[in-house]
Amino acid sequence: MKDLKGLGHLFVCVFLYHFAGFVVAPAITDVTMEALCPGTDQCSLAIYLTGCTQVITGLGTFLLTPVIGDLSDKYGRKAMLTLPMTLGILPLVILAFGRSAPFFYAYYIIKMLAGMFCDGSMQCLTLAYVADKICVTRRISAFGVLSGISTAGFVSATISARVLPTAVAFQVSASVAVVAAVYMRFFLVETDGGAALADESSGLLHSPPSDVESHPKLSPLGEASSLVDMVRLFRSSSTLSRVAVVTFIDSLGTSGYHASITYFLKAKFHFGKDQYADIMLIIGVAGTLSQLLLMPALAPAVGEEILLSVGLLASCAHIFLTSISWSSWVPYFSATLTVLSVFGQPCLRTIVSKNAGPNEQGLAQGGFTGVGSIASIISPFVFTPLTALFLSEKAPFDFKGFSLMCGGFACLIAFTLSVTIKSGIAVLVQKFGSGNTAAV
Repeated sequence: MKDLKGLGHLFVCVFLYHFAGFVVAPAITDVTMEALCPGTDQCSLAIYLTGCTQVITGLGTFLLTPVIGDLSDKYGRKAMLTLPMTLGILPLVILAFGRSAPFFYAYYIIKMLAGMFCDGSMQCLTLAYVADKICVTRRISAFGVLSGISTAGFVSATISARVLPTAVAFQVSASVAVVAAVYMRFFLVETDGGAALADESSGLLHSPPSDVESHPKLSPLGEASSLVDMVRLFRSSSTLSRVAVVTFIDSLGTSGYHASITYFLKAKFHFGKDQYADIMLIIGVAGTLSQLLLMPALAPAVGEEILLSVGLLASCAHIFLTSISWSSWVPYFSATLTVLSVFGQPCLRTIVSKNAGPNEQGLAQGGFTGVGSIASIISPFVFTPLTALFLSEKAPFDFKGFSLMCGGFACLIAFTLSVTIKSGIAVLVQKFGSGNTAAV
């Protein structure tokens, strides 16, 4: 795919960024447990602190990611990418120096604050960068490759984590994060905001500038304006409204799953760093192969709507099967379903991108990241008490995976709603044409 050649430096930045973040992921649970509840396999404090982090980070992501996305529409993708890639270094450096309780609490606070800027904005800005470079009809494959590169960073990090001692893993993580930020500043080329694609497009995108209906630019202190623009964008299309609902419900279920899964596996099967790394490796390899090979081949043939439903259904099956694990091999087997479940997010993002104008890609991707972050805020209030309760000795019945199954039901609802989504470019007609075409 010739279009992808212009994204090479972006792919390197994305790979390094995700490698730095994930190389320490298998050890985080053990580091947290050792700092808060040394010598135990169950720790309610660790579960509640994880939930607290999720709430605060989610709130920050909801408020800041649409603003950062909108600012990138005005000041450029590269300029705004500097923020998450630089702030993401700080918490890694802290644990590279030490992992005792004082260092952990310092990491915990800085991680929450940095996560407000990093967790959603990195994905939002890279997707907007790709949208600036790739035309609408080929965007789903490009988004799939971008997601595959992220997963490749995840796989490489997981393999490295399997062989690196914990202390060395944090040092490597901090070093690679610095390299990623420096590489981005020196080699990544700023985009033209999609202007070249607009000039090349035929028919619908050749209207005079006076006919273009675009959202007002964000002023330097225009956070409220950005949020209003985000709501206006959602309401401009029934397709975007449905995608927002599916994104919220799916994020609610998956956020609860990810916040609970490591504690569930530790309590039920006494898993540790190496077992987490093995499962993450299976997920990463399956996801990488699927997004780099399978998804680009299937997307042109079946379309993003069908792939979205397939991905959400596979995600349901993955969570349900894990929640009822009766043996230690079941989580490994259920992880293989990632080969299909990874279709979900690229397809949702493609539908969003198709229904937003060239000068709204940052706002649109940031807005939908914000929708997912709302679910991340709500999720801990539901899943954290459930997880702590059913992993304790006071559980009303013996079902340690109950909170995971609840997350699976949320994903099942998202799948049911996803079958009503119909993608298209009707919104682009409305924005760049005569203005008489109804929104999808």
